[in-house]
Amino acid sequence: MADPKGFMTTPRQEWPRRPVEQRVRDWDEVYVPGALLPIISKQADRCMDCGVPFCHQACPLGNLIPEWNDLVSREDWRAASDRLHATNNFPEFTGRLCPAPCEAGCVLAINQPAVTIKNVECAIADRAWEEGFTPPRPPERLSGKTVAVIGSGPTGLAAAQQLTRAGHTVAVYEKDDRIGGLMRYGIPEFKMEKRHLERRIEQMRAEGTKFRTSTAVGRDVPADELRTRYDAVVIATGATAWRELPVPGRALNGIHQAMEYLPLANRVCEGDLEVSPLSAAGRHVVIVGGGDTGADCLGTAVREGAASVTQLDIYAQPGAERDEDTEPWPTYPKIYRLSAAHEEARDLGTAPAADADARLFAASTLRFTGDERGNVRSLHLVEVDARRLPVPDTERELPADLVLLALGFSGPDQEDGMIEQLGLALQPRGTIARDDGFATNVPGVFAAGDAARGQSLIVWAIAEGRAVAAAVDRYLTGRSRLPAPIAPTDRPMVV
Repeated sequence: MADPKGFMTTPRQEWPRRPVEQRVRDWDEVYVPGALLPIISKQADRCMDCGVPFCHQACPLGNLIPEWNDLVSREDWRAASDRLHATNNFPEFTGRLCPAPCEAGCVLAINQPAVTIKNVECAIADRAWEEGFTPPRPPERLSGKTVAVIGSGPTGLAAAQQLTRAGHTVAVYEKDDRIGGLMRYGIPEFKMEKRHLERRIEQMRAEGTKFRTSTAVGRDVPADELRTRYDAVVIATGATAWRELPVPGRALNGIHQAMEYLPLANRVCEGDLEVSPLSAAGRHVVIVGGGDTGADCLGTAVREGAASVTQLDIYAQPGAERDEDTEPWPTYPKIYRLSAAHEEARDLGTAPAADADARLFAASTLRFTGDERGNVRSLHLVEVDARRLPVPDTERELPADLVLLALGFSGPDQEDGMIEQLGLALQPRGTIARDDGFATNVPGVFAAGDAARGQSLIVWAIAEGRAVAAAVDRYLTGRSRLPAPIAPTDRPMVV
């Protein structure tokens, strides 16, 4: 513990964001470049090195947070990187994309602002790359066993890296033309620049992992053929089956799923397209759904130059502080949070009819209406109570010529035929069934990540990848030294 009084003398200070007027003109990350390192050592000093660090429990990866906080406070970056990478394959991803349940579980957060764990994590990861602390780690010898990993999101990549480092020959199959899954085409560039992803992919290639892009298992390669070709198969395709909004007018032109809209904007950033076919430029945009995907759509539409952007959230606006009676520490509370996208919408006044940050809370969509050519022109909504029942005399109409549905995902997409070809059993909610060892009903086939767990956070995805790698290694060799941070039945700390 570098400074025993750090949590009393040093206030919380977060990585500053660039001015709104500046950052909405480009797709670069929203934070001020280079502004994190000068403040991070003092922020790490705020860690209390508490006797029972609940941040460990709040993070499914079991990150050794007090240890690397202490090392950062002493500016021992190499040792901090070693401790961070001991539990997390991709800390530069989680340091940018995770909502930080570890901070909700920080003991200091009982009565003060939590330690900036996420910022410290990101600083360590970035410094590690700058100083060359993350060289490829190819195995000393090969096992002779082969593994196919289907899906290249955080779960698939974590599983592949762990299994490759254990000595197995691993091939990752990805249906898109580039590796990364939703991190590539779902997460906007302003949240995580893709150079961070490219760096890890090159590291994995140097370690021996093989990548097969533009290959949809079940369609381009028969799933049963893949099963016979490899000693084990890991299904990590994510939960990409989006939820629908069955209301009148849904068939009108101009109503799209968020994951039809976001990949096109990312392809513009990749240089594949000059302009997105679904660009929000000059259009009145309404986003249905109050989660992170909706916020990603919001920030994207603002950068594309939308005439207005409004986001609908069916839940009531949460309070600014944790309700200790209903969501006691150390659970992750539902409080009012202002993401970078909402800050931009607030400052630019993108939604005159909405609340200050473009969100309309406790709002439910009734129907869409369109013009004579079948194009959507307005969205009709109603306020709802705590039971999501309509409040009388609260119907409103919003102009809308582009509607984006960000209602979450129910399970893996089954259109490619992989699940049917393998004969995989499913849970009632549509996810892949598995036992306590991540194994499906098909021998040698394992399932991990959102495809089996359901829609979750990136830290849970990476934890699943690491845990399924240990299960596969044990299946192939009879034992495993790989870490298994979670079991399939583990769940977040919630009330």
